[in-house]
Amino acid sequence: MAKKVAFLQGNEAAAHGAIYAGCKFFGGYPITPSTEVAEVMSAELPKVGGKFIQMEDEIGAMAAVIGASLTGVKVLTATSGPGLSLKQENIGYACITEVPCVIIDVMRGGPSTGMPTGPSQSDIMCAKWGTHGDHATIALMPASVQECFEMTVKAFNLAEKYRVPVFVMPDEIVGHMRERIEFPEPGELEVIDRAAPTVPPEQYKPYDTQFGDVPPLAAFGSDYRFHVTGLNKMADGFPTTKAAVVQAEEERQVRKVEANKNEIMEWEEFMCEDADVIVVAFGSTSRSARFAVNEARKEGVKAGLFRLKTFWPFPEERLLELSKKVKAFITPEMSLGMCNGVVKGCIEGNAPVLGIYHVDGEPVNPGEILSKIKEVK
Repeated sequence: MAKKVAFLQGNEAAAHGAIYAGCKFFGGYPITPSTEVAEVMSAELPKVGGKFIQMEDEIGAMAAVIGASLTGVKVLTATSGPGLSLKQENIGYACITEVPCVIIDVMRGGPSTGMPTGPSQSDIMCAKWGTHGDHATIALMPASVQECFEMTVKAFNLAEKYRVPVFVMPDEIVGHMRERIEFPEPGELEVIDRAAPTVPPEQYKPYDTQFGDVPPLAAFGSDYRFHVTGLNKMADGFPTTKAAVVQAEEERQVRKVEANKNEIMEWEEFMCEDADVIVVAFGSTSRSARFAVNEARKEGVKAGLFRLKTFWPFPEERLLELSKKVKAFITPEMSLGMCNGVVKGCIEGNAPVLGIYHVDGEPVNPGEILSKIKEVK
């Protein structure tokens, strides 16, 4: 039987991916260039018994999805640069309270209002460090419309499995491009639901580590009653300032992601086996990079592409390994060197890392990347 196909924007595909994953609540506020996600969710959620709400601002939108998630449903919000900045305090709240939620951030120029209709890839540090304190981060980087669908499903799985906020971060080009997409059949892609308590309500503690680094999460409105606070807390959810408890709690929240990063991380290696120069790229820029690598190979230059599908956690061990046998890395990106700095930080000076930086609202074109590859040769 032929699969259902459609010609969709990346933003639209991401919304359909959320529905496929079982999302039942969207709380958001319209902002270019992510608004199509909200538009599709407003139309599709009622069809599956879900709820859509447009809040008064991005702060309220993030608060709404946290509250909805605590009732036991899968939740989504979508935004772009300035909206992501406004969400940060509540993203931190979701981190410390360990509330599963998915945040689609369609990257545009900045800082501040920047260029609402111009593409960017400069929110990657905001995803990692935007909210204060120590916390784990998961951020996925789709490069196609199909991946917008599939990575959104994966984001829900990761959020539910590890009780964390998860980012899906297409740049504006990926969010607004239109491509053919094949819809997977129900059950074709894995869909994970959060672990439910196995103890009776009177014995339940929302942060009880006897069940491991990711304790089961009960639903508000059920027979389970528990305390939620942005303060450091004990196993029962009530605040504590006991040094040993706070230290252990903070370390556990980072460990539950870091200890499983090999399961979480994804990347693609294209012609890297014998490459002298490797282009490290993500999102729409990786499409230009692939073209440039193919052109370089035609000219006898051994180039390869390392495409980041997950930016956080970052695959530093693999890049360190590759750095021992290449002449150089190239990081084309729509920022002033954010990815470049991360790559430099993990390869221990084994190879130079050359950058191509765009913050002018223009994509990095294949010719620029090809020229830089030839410079290395």
